[in-house]
Amino acid sequence: MSDTKVYLLDGGTLVIDGFHVFWNRGPGGEVRFPCYAVLIEHKDGYYMFDTGYDFDHVMRVLPFEKPIQDKAQTIPGQLAALGLKTDDINYVINSHYHFDHCGGNKHLHKACTICHKKELEASANCQPFEHLGYSDLTFAPDILKKKNAGKELPPDPALDMFTPKFETVTGDQEIAKGIHLFETPGHTAGHYSLMVELKNRRPMLFTADACYTKKNMEMMCISSFHLDPTESVKSMKRLKELAEKHDAELFYSHDLESFKGYQTGANYYS
Repeated sequence: MSDTKVYLLDGGTLVIDGFHVFWNRGPGGEVRFPCYAVLIEHKDGYYMFDTGYDFDHVMRVLPFEKPIQDKAQTIPGQLAALGLKTDDINYVINSHYHFDHCGGNKHLHKACTICHKKELEASANCQPFEHLGYSDLTFAPDILKKKNAGKELPPDPALDMFTPKFETVTGDQEIAKGIHLFETPGHTAGHYSLMVELKNRRPMLFTADACYTKKNMEMMCISSFHLDPTESVKSMKRLKELAEKHDAELFYSHDLESFKGYQTGANYYS
């Protein structure tokens, strides 16, 4: 591997109400939004930031979010289109553990999982109002088994050989040369945003769910899904400051209009 490359892997779409996207502002009504993973080809290996959602899980637990995802939009399908296998991924970095950001972890059997220490703790012991967000625990089979002790779970072959290795971190981190994690809590207890430095363009700053859309940033309006609204606003302001400090381009997690202009598939940023 030579120069760092960044691929955006299309993971399909979901639906939520506009009042959830723009808390107390709206307008209401269905908003369809994208979910994507970020694949980083780096001299130290392949890193993946977030892994989207699992279609079967959403249909079973959150069918009102009306998932649209074909086989080509799963993590195995997206990697296959690039000539890669799931076992080629060396590291998974999760911004947080809501179901639409960790659903593909279970396919990455050889990867070491990097996350904020507080986030891993929260996923095992979340607040009652967060239970749907943290409903997909397949990224951590041990936590899943403990939470569902005595319950009969649907069979999932992807978990049969999956014993993830976790590396928990706190604070801002440069986890590899040019790959930076910035603490942006509020949406969840241990939320991280990610910045990647590249040779031929401005750095790419992925907000994850610290900021859903460009409009959220312009309005300084957080989403309704949050643990701490005050911290959420602070994190949005921090992302804006980081973008200015590093001359970075902001890439939003769930902005359909912005996503239409992103390079996806075999196209990459470098």
